[in-house]
Amino acid sequence: MINMKIIVAADYDEMSGLAAQTVAQSIKANPSAVLGLPTGSTPLGMYRNLIKMHKEGSLSFKNVTTFNLDEYVGLQKTHVNSFRYFMYENFFNHIDIQEGNINIPDGNSKDPEKECIAYEAKITNAGGIDLMVLGLGNNGHIGFNEPAGHFPASTHVAELDESTVQANARFFESIDEVPRFSITMGIGSIMRCRRILLLAGGQVKAPAIRGALEGPVTPALPGSVLQFHPNVTVVLDTGAASLLTSA
Repeated sequence: MINMKIIVAADYDEMSGLAAQTVAQSIKANPSAVLGLPTGSTPLGMYRNLIKMHKEGSLSFKNVTTFNLDEYVGLQKTHVNSFRYFMYENFFNHIDIQEGNINIPDGNSKDPEKECIAYEAKITNAGGIDLMVLGLGNNGHIGFNEPAGHFPASTHVAELDESTVQANARFFESIDEVPRFSITMGIGSIMRCRRILLLAGGQVKAPAIRGALEGPVTPALPGSVLQFHPNVTVVLDTGAASLLTSA
């Protein structure tokens, strides 16, 4: 954890507020910042705080460019569980970001492998990502980089781990509807980002957080690779931080 700044918030609301402040500071320092953004329940509070800042007139996203971390393969863009739908419903529809500056992998591409290459090229052409916001899965995944025998170098089609399918089933009417594949930025894509903000809340994330921050670096726990990144801020609530020995 040599390069990591770890902040333990009292609860989810405080964690979300601190995360939003970090993102806002990046945008104020560079109004043309390139952000990497996640979906899921963890960043919802952060998005609500950022929307509030925008509505109050203290933050503009007009010149910001965003790249979403991942998208399910096979869900229509208008499906309520697609990550595109999530981002517009919970964030983009409520701020002044330009439509052309929003980048989300096309999970319905006829050639997913080609889409992966094109998405990685878009990130490069944008000058790389200034700040990547990440969550951490119960099994230690970041993006949909699941426990495996290697660290994927770039954006790729990933098969979801069964534990991830189970965790995501709560968003669908049945587990059979949960997509089994996604397009996701690779570990290499994430590690090339200039700064990373990792968020985790709840006791259920505590084992993965301990492994990612204090355990050996291994593709069996993908989040552990962040120990090698030169600029990582970790914001946790007390539950997620409860097993750490140094926080």
